[in-house]
Amino acid sequence: MEAALALHDNRLSDAEPLLRAHLKADPFDAAAMRMLAELAGRIGRYKDAETLLRRALEVSPAFHAARANLAIVLYRLNRPMEAIAELDALLEEEPDHAGHANLKAAALGRVGGFDDAITLYETVLKTAPDQPRVWMSYGHMLKTVGRQADGIAAYRRAVEITPSLGEAWWSLANLKTLVFTEADIATMQAALAQEDLSDEDHFHLDFALGKACEDRGAADAAFGHYAAGNALRRTKLVYDADETTAFVDRSIATFDAAFFAARAGQGCAAPDPIFILGMPRAGSTLVEQILSSHPLVEGTSELPDIPALARQVADYPAGVASLDPAALRRIGAAYLDRAAVQRRTDRPFFIDKLPNNWAHVPLILAILPNAKIIDARRHPLGCCFSNFKQHFARGQAFSYALDDMGRYYRDYVRLMAHVDDAFPGRIHRVVYERMVGDTEAEVRALLAACGLDFDPACLAFHETQRSVRTASSEQVRKPIFQEGTRAWHAFDPYLGALRTALGDVVDCYPEVPRFG
Repeated sequence: MEAALALHDNRLSDAEPLLRAHLKADPFDAAAMRMLAELAGRIGRYKDAETLLRRALEVSPAFHAARANLAIVLYRLNRPMEAIAELDALLEEEPDHAGHANLKAAALGRVGGFDDAITLYETVLKTAPDQPRVWMSYGHMLKTVGRQADGIAAYRRAVEITPSLGEAWWSLANLKTLVFTEADIATMQAALAQEDLSDEDHFHLDFALGKACEDRGAADAAFGHYAAGNALRRTKLVYDADETTAFVDRSIATFDAAFFAARAGQGCAAPDPIFILGMPRAGSTLVEQILSSHPLVEGTSELPDIPALARQVADYPAGVASLDPAALRRIGAAYLDRAAVQRRTDRPFFIDKLPNNWAHVPLILAILPNAKIIDARRHPLGCCFSNFKQHFARGQAFSYALDDMGRYYRDYVRLMAHVDDAFPGRIHRVVYERMVGDTEAEVRALLAACGLDFDPACLAFHETQRSVRTASSEQVRKPIFQEGTRAWHAFDPYLGALRTALGDVVDCYPEVPRFG
């Protein structure tokens, strides 16, 4: 009971020794194992939480609460199929449990089961119609499959139930195409003034109000909200720009021209993957939509598999140099096996558009030597400010401070420039402004780089019907527009810290400086 009270009060340093002492005295107490797993989960030790929960279920197979916690942990570990298996077992015993059904719908969304997820959300909402977060999750899924009007209605139902639900307001703003009414703005401002407002609602409302003010041309007010939302979100994250710089330094030291030459012909020979990478908000979803419009290419989503495999390499990135040909081939094959969960067609090529894969380009070249790599790049000020306006559901911790973001962009350009020197011609670069300015020429060059014949459908990409999970989902369902290249101009007076951190990367764009 003492440990339970400490957990309730979030006094984790008090709860942990109490639980460990109790389990030493009674190592078969499944409830204590579950509590220690909850503690581990709160501090991000999900593998430890999984081990404890599996042990609890060995001791007590009918412990439904532990199985529910295990499903959550597996979902957070990005193992959605395993989470679904646990949830199916729970739903057999508790078929009317809205929480299990809600999590299963979210997990189905992770593996592309959008129609099944939507059906499940609709079932949940019939029995629990006053759950604002379920309405919001339902809205996310509807948006993903292109049912924008239904998605908006779901988000509006969520804020009708709970006007202070910041994430639902941000979800409306994040459509990019919706303009808030004066009544919407008044409701958000009233919610922001509430004394008991949670930090999460607070920063989501700031991001949404920033969008509302920007749409009205009120740059000062918009930047004030963006800055406030970013500052509050930054307090919840651990990010050290020096660590990113050091990682890039180690990568450059490891992956030189001799490294790539020595491994020619190694790795998994499959040509299936097309990686689209770079900074978030740099046009990668546009590039994906163009390529997915080709009859030989399947779009999937931002797959987590390359970073997950990188974490399994000891002393990464330097440890890649110690991998023998069999290990490189095995890792490449493992990537394809993991990515297969997301495949829905028999098209020969598929896209992985996780932007952060830029940090793992040398690994990709070593394990999948025939994969295509597309670097989607956008003007550093436009790209970084677009990130500053964006609240990401998870990841991208670099994006909540202008100086962090400038350094991150510079490190990304630095590593890509190094790979260009060490392995010339291996990466095809799509510059967003050029794509907007001469779309057909850039599309033809992109298809040629992927070894694909030209197809007119790639120029009519906005007509392609497919699910899109990223922040640009509604924008890529419209023809290319020029506004994205100019949106940052009104905010230029506020971007001094960003310019300083970027340095000569700004002046040289779209070329790159000679890094020392």
